[in-house]
Amino acid sequence: MKIIQGLAELKTLVGQELGTSDWLTIPQTQINAFAEATGDHQWIHTQPEMAKQYSPFKTTIAHGFLTLSLLPMLMDKIWQVQGVKMGINYGTNKVRFPAPVPVDSQIRLKAVLSSLDELDANSVQTMVTATFEREGGEKPVCVAEFLMRFYF
Repeated sequence: MKIIQGLAELKTLVGQELGTSDWLTIPQTQINAFAEATGDHQWIHTQPEMAKQYSPFKTTIAHGFLTLSLLPMLMDKIWQVQGVKMGINYGTNKVRFPAPVPVDSQIRLKAVLSSLDELDANSVQTMVTATFEREGGEKPVCVAEFLMRFYF
């Protein structure tokens, strides 16, 4: 985990990779729980036998938004800014799902601090380019411009 000591150090990291998380397995139980939480029970996610027969992936796949929902948890394992009163998730500018996440895949997150904008004397907004990779995959499974605000 990268520990960043305050705003001055944070500013020096713009354009740099913050780090990469450990691999995380996405089992069918997690996919099913996400389907229950969101009401998205599409068969490509929740019905292994049907997916095996009809899906081009020949197995169930994780919801794209399940992958995206792991962003805050994985970011917390990559970096931390010290000396802030609080940090908040401000949203995303752009999200894409270039490749699927087949059940039982291992994914990880790579984070790059793409920009930092001062909002006022006591707060900044950062944009982190968050790229989810699948072990053995050729394309990323999710790429998002993740916005966070820090208050000093």
